[in-house]
Amino acid sequence: MSKAVWNGVTLAESDQCQVVEGNYYFPHESINSAYFQESNTHTNCPWKGEASYYTLVVEGQKNQDAAWYYPNPKEKAQHIKNYVAFWKGVKVES
Repeated sequence: MSKAVWNGVTLAESDQCQVVEGNYYFPHESINSAYFQESNTHTNCPWKGEASYYTLVVEGQKNQDAAWYYPNPKEKAQHIKNYVAFWKGVKVES
């Protein structure tokens, strides 16, 4: 079971993660949505497509754009469609 933790709170937990380029992508249904706020940030990956971001809010602290996902990935990245990955201090334990 993999777990994503930030600021002492478990953000996501699943045994169905996909690992891509060293990042653990958690199924959307495994995240604790109470800690996630949609962000207006978007970036592009040449082979995965356009990423959308979430800002994490835990105990009044914000971690801007610390989670990302691909709502409409390119063909080679379809297996991570709507899976969520983390960075910016979020610890993933597996």
